[in-house]
Amino acid sequence: MSIDVLNETEFELDELELVACARYVMSEMKVHPQADLCLRLVDEDAMETLHVQWMDLPGPTDVMSFPMDELRPGRDDDPPEEGVLGDIVLCPGVAAKQAAEAGHATEEELLLLTTHGLLHLLGYDHAEPDEEKEMFELQRQLLLTFLATRGRAGA
Repeated sequence: MSIDVLNETEFELDELELVACARYVMSEMKVHPQADLCLRLVDEDAMETLHVQWMDLPGPTDVMSFPMDELRPGRDDDPPEEGVLGDIVLCPGVAAKQAAEAGHATEEELLLLTTHGLLHLLGYDHAEPDEEKEMFELQRQLLLTFLATRGRAGA
């Protein structure tokens, strides 16, 4: 798996932890081992521009996903497709505010948002209540098991 991190902000983060989380989620979702992913961190102004341009919504948001080859999770009976998964754009400024409100570290919020963004790239959505329940439960499970493997569960 090729995972690039482009940090276009002043926010200092453990890029290896972000990559490890993305790699873990991709592996658990049986994404092809040669799939490509880009994680891009931008400031609030850049995120607001993207949010208006692509979603026609005002203000910055926390995460946006831009799928490329519309890859889907692999299944045991059907090998995964090779290709470019896409880009996840994260906004550490918005993530920091959300983390403070939730009572956890910004880095943990960014791991959550990376997981969330990956699920969107894999075709998951939360527009309908049943979709939201499925996606958020999977997101929670993936993040908790990742943190447990890193010795950070409950952190």
